[in-house]
Amino acid sequence: KEDMHGTNPKLKVRDENGIKWRVKLGVEARPETAASRLLWAVGYSPNQFYFLPDAKVEGLPSHLRRGQNLVSADGTMRNVDMKRYVKTEKKIGTWRWRHNPFTGTREINGLRVMMALLNNWDLKDDNNAVYEVQRSGHEEESYRVSDLGASFGHTGASWRVLMGRGGVGAYSRTRFIRKVTPDYVDFNNPTRPALIFIFNPPALISRLRMRWIGRHIPRADARWIGGLLAQLSDDQIRDAFRSAGYGPREVKMLTQTVESRIHELNSL
Repeated sequence: KEDMHGTNPKLKVRDENGIKWRVKLGVEARPETAASRLLWAVGYSPNQFYFLPDAKVEGLPSHLRRGQNLVSADGTMRNVDMKRYVKTEKKIGTWRWRHNPFTGTREINGLRVMMALLNNWDLKDDNNAVYEVQRSGHEEESYRVSDLGASFGHTGASWRVLMGRGGVGAYSRTRFIRKVTPDYVDFNNPTRPALIFIFNPPALISRLRMRWIGRHIPRADARWIGGLLAQLSDDQIRDAFRSAGYGPREVKMLTQTVESRIHELNSL
């Protein structure tokens, strides 16, 4: 059935083994998959995302309310992002960037740095999820950035919002670090939204209020996450992008940009 949450077309499906998946269509599929790999590599807990160049879905409605143009007559969808639903966990809420159990720790500051490294500008609190996870006979909570689709593009919302998701060329050209002081670092992500948002004051105010997430981060915490990232090999970083279906030229450009940003962090 269709999942009407968010801005991109999504479906809930079951595979031949009875495993439930959320299928996301559109431009966010590649960046979300790659971003999840890099977050996992430094110890965070993203959802399980997998990229498929094509997937055939049976039993679709006669007409989808969203994304009908992305589905062929036989139910085949190209370039999709699959999120696995895990039986031992369930979503129980959302968490806020400004106030959460980890406020002020190097781990939350490291996550803020990772959002800047990925150019993930869509940092609404609604894109953060809390999961109740069953592990070894007991329950624990897992806090995640659950929507990573706005990564590897521009650093802010624009009137051509597609340009802010998965734009490899834009990602490689954008500035990473805005300002460095003896104690703190300001990153360039997220930036202020385009002027077109002046006609939507609530969205403009919401976007402006997100900018602090990439600002005033302790240099020691930025270096800490940089040290973890520096342990990744060139091939491991390339694998993050290969797993997301990027072509050889895009993989090379993205890997070079990520490695350049890791070097900047470790030069602080």
